[in-house]
Amino acid sequence: MDADPVATNPEHYSVVFENDRVRVLEYIDAAGDTTTPHEHPDSVMITLSDFRRRLHAGENHRDVELATGLAMWLPAQRHSGENIGDSPTHVMFVELKDRTPDDPMPVWLGPAQLAP
Repeated sequence: MDADPVATNPEHYSVVFENDRVRVLEYIDAAGDTTTPHEHPDSVMITLSDFRRRLHAGENHRDVELATGLAMWLPAQRHSGENIGDSPTHVMFVELKDRTPDDPMPVWLGPAQLAP
């Protein structure tokens, strides 16, 4: 089974940017929505709304309440979730991809590509 959240829960996750170093996902749901089990690699999560969620991993669960405007480290994990609040969840995930020691260090000043 593919555990990529874009494949397991395409109604909630979409890819907004991807290159050989990162993939950026947008996640949106409504109060009461649930997700099926999926995996996240090491990521940075940026909250674009206040929300309350219950995350499930096997027999364990954890309730999470976060405010708008946070940037947080999300270690690699497998879980499912549910929106237990009364408002939508809106989050961006910046997923990290492994870099090998042989990868050349690019020389950049500022963004490599500006949005149109």
